[in-house]
Amino acid sequence: MKILQAGRLRCQIRIRRNRILHRLITLPVLALLIAIAAPLYAQAYPSKPVRIIVPFPPGTTLDIMSRLIAPALTAQLGQNIIVDNRAGAAGQLGLDLGAHAPADGYTLVGGQSGNLVVEPHAYRKPGYDALKEFAPVALSTTNFLVLVANPALPYTTLGDLIAYARASPGKLIIASNGEGGFPHLAIEMLRLQAGFDYLHVPFKSGVQIMTEMTGGRVDASIIGIASIAPYIRAGRVRLIAVTGPARSEQFRDTPTIAETLPGYDARGWFGYLAPAGTPPTIVALLNRAINRAMTAPEVKEKLNALGLTVVTDTPEAFAQLLKTDYAKYGKLIRSIGLQIN
Repeated sequence: MKILQAGRLRCQIRIRRNRILHRLITLPVLALLIAIAAPLYAQAYPSKPVRIIVPFPPGTTLDIMSRLIAPALTAQLGQNIIVDNRAGAAGQLGLDLGAHAPADGYTLVGGQSGNLVVEPHAYRKPGYDALKEFAPVALSTTNFLVLVANPALPYTTLGDLIAYARASPGKLIIASNGEGGFPHLAIEMLRLQAGFDYLHVPFKSGVQIMTEMTGGRVDASIIGIASIAPYIRAGRVRLIAVTGPARSEQFRDTPTIAETLPGYDARGWFGYLAPAGTPPTIVALLNRAINRAMTAPEVKEKLNALGLTVVTDTPEAFAQLLKTDYAKYGKLIRSIGLQIN
């Protein structure tokens, strides 16, 4: 009997030992297989063309940028890059399509500060959640706006303009490219920090603004540098300040608004996003590819000519910028009571 019990005990010990050994062997092997499989999955991507949804018409900044980097991305990824213009609702239509596309890395969408951090607050139903429905991939460029004025007017500095506006409440006529647009909010940010009132006149394009300003019907404007640079160089408008935190390489003698109003910063930015849930390995691969494409000399030169500064950073840095600006402009929009629809 004792011999039988001893045999059973030895058998149980052997079974337990084998189970422990099996676990010790299986877990490392499983981990190794996962580690091998992840790169292999990333290496298999992409196996078909990648689409970039541009939520604006052809010829706009995001469209130009996407078509500039498409050949370099094609060369790196080994698949065609399809630029798909889906304009409508101030960029909201294209972003809505991008947010609800399959999260497999084959659909990217171009976004900018206006339709990612402004419109979600200014519109009641933008159709997408900028913070929850996207995986930020690459912040491609930043840009600055410029404060310009009619050269026939007496003020030559920001201090002069603010003094005039304070002395004559509501008489300073400032134009923008539309109610609730990024330039309009930059003007509102200036108004709140400087403490003055003005008359806002929205237009549909920079050309219209310049026509009215050179005709003496508009006093000043905050506007993108790309549409205004020829007028500045020709002396048809006066460049007073830039909205970014640092002086522009193109206009080094022009001060920033922050030099008069510390803390002022109204930069715009452009970047590429994927639907939320896109595998991190694919997001990282696309980030590296876009960063390399953006820094190609011929691409960088053309983008600089549009007043854009190329940025190469991580998806995490882009996500943080999106989160920070979303809160910043949400607070501004609530403070001025802006509601577009």
